Parts: sequence; structure tokens; C-alpha cells
Amino acid sequence: MTDKTLGVGLSIDVKDPNFRDIGSQIDEARHLGANFVELPLHKLDIVVGGRILKDRLADLKERITNHGVAYTLHGHLGINLMEDSHLIGLHRDVLKANLEIAQALGAVHLVIHSGFCRPQQASSVEHAYDRQREILASLGGEAEAADVVICVENIFTYDFARHTALPSRLAAELRLVDHPFIQATFDFSHGYQHCAQVGADFVTEAKALTPFSKHLHLHDSFGRPKDFWTYSLTEDLAFGAGDLHLPMGWGSIPWDRIAAECAFPDGVVGDVELQYRYWSEARATVEAARAFCARLGGAPLAVAAE
Repeated sequence: MTDKTLGVGLSIDVKDPNFRDIGSQIDEARHLGANFVELPLHKLDIVVGGRILKDRLADLKERITNHGVAYTLHGHLGINLMEDSHLIGLHRDVLKANLEIAQALGAVHLVIHSGFCRPQQASSVEHAYDRQREILASLGGEAEAADVVICVENIFTYDFARHTALPSRLAAELRLVDHPFIQATFDFSHGYQHCAQVGADFVTEAKALTPFSKHLHLHDSFGRPKDFWTYSLTEDLAFGAGDLHLPMGWGSIPWDRIAAECAFPDGVVGDVELQYRYWSEARATVEAARAFCARLGGAPLAVAAE
């Protein structure tokens, strides 16, 4: 790794509702070359109605301790800070629970998705952005006290039934929030898909967001929206359609241009998000991620693995 990066992570799956498989998943990720593991809070039954089940959190913490890796945490996918006003308080409460869990587990980054809303009058969309920005700004101090960077991940629309920020708009929102503990997760494939949907230039959009991107989601695709019928995931692969979560190098994301032309902050974690059907390529993808991150350059940083 270069000095700019904290390390390379691997997102794991957890199928046992009582977390009994999480230790073996973490050990496998370390065996595959990752020094970070991204834990899927959205698959762990710890938050109930916005309230943390303390016993289950304690059990999870015990199960992830002393595995020789550091952690990031992917928060609940349903958190939507651009939600309608009558629901926004609930989403804020779940986010605050996510932050408390990230602190308890020693995660350096908490990943949440950027908000979305129904396409509607421009003033309503801007009010939704206001809600998201106000909540993020209000949590900056809590995130700093917890020593957890909240990293807002760019997403894309599946059917144009909702609006979400392009990478450049997310960057503009984070610039307005202006807090060192409120940063971005750049999911390159999400950005590639979104730019193709709306006719934006992907590298231009990437250049806007990467200066805020303390966290990276690394997987490949072809930037080809899934807007036509196929029979199966194997056929999606054949057509190169959708957010495929492919091994790096299988798709057409311009990794060389990104590494050469984009600026990144210090303290980056590059996390591999690989579709499990391609898990045989996990080691090669972790190595590709490490090689990509090694090209980012930067100032000295260090992290102590748990």
C-alpha cells in the first residue's frame, strides 16, 4: 500500500442470524489478503425500531475481536436522509444507532448511502437535499467524538422512479457540510452506471468526488444500465448489464485514468465488494485493489489492526 491508504478491505456476507459464521468469514478475508473487513450491519439484527439490542452488539463485538484485521461498517441500506419530512426523524435515529455501533466495534468508517427522493418539483428536491445536509452537519461532532468517519456512498437509480445525486452533486453537498468526519464512499460502478443513465462523463464526475472519497468500493461493470430483459445473472454477465459487482478488470471501468487523473484524500480504505458467485476471483481482486490503491500516492499514515 502507499502511505495515502490505510489498507484494502473485503466486504463479507453473514448468513447465520446469530453471527456464528462471522469469525470464519473474517478469517477468510484476511487469508485472501485483506487487512480491513467491511461488516454488513444491514444483515445483522442488532437495531430494532431505532433501538440497539445491547446484548447482541456485545456478542458481535466478542466474535470479531482478535482476528488480526481492522474494520469498516456498512450501515443500513434503507437509511435515506432525503426522506419525506414525516419520516426523516426515524431515519436520523437509525443513523445515530449505526454510528454508535460503529464506535463500539472500532470501525474507522461508517458507510451509508446517499439519499434519494421522488422526481418532483425542483424546489421539493432541493428541500430534500437540505434535510440530508442538515442531518449530516449535525452529526459531524458526534462522528468526530466517536472517531468514526461517516462516508456517504453515491448510488444510482434503477428505473428513474427516484432522484439521487450524481457524484459531482454529492461532492457539492459534502463541500457545504464541510466537516472532516463527513466524507464520501465512492462506489465506482454505481457512478459508472449513473453517468450512463443520464449522459454524464464518468471521469469528470469522478474528479469531483474523489477529493472527498475516504472510502472506495472497488468492483467492476460496463456502465450499461439494466434496462432490458435477461433470463439470469449469467445472462446479465453475458450482456454486461447492470451493477454486476465483478472482479476488477472484468468490466470496462477506466481504472488507469482514475488512478492517474483523480485526487484522493489521505486515509483511504479501498474495499472490494465482490458478487459471491465470483468469489473464486477474490484473491486476485484484492491484489488488483491493492495495486490500484498503491497508485494513489500521498502523505504518511498508519493504522493499527485490531
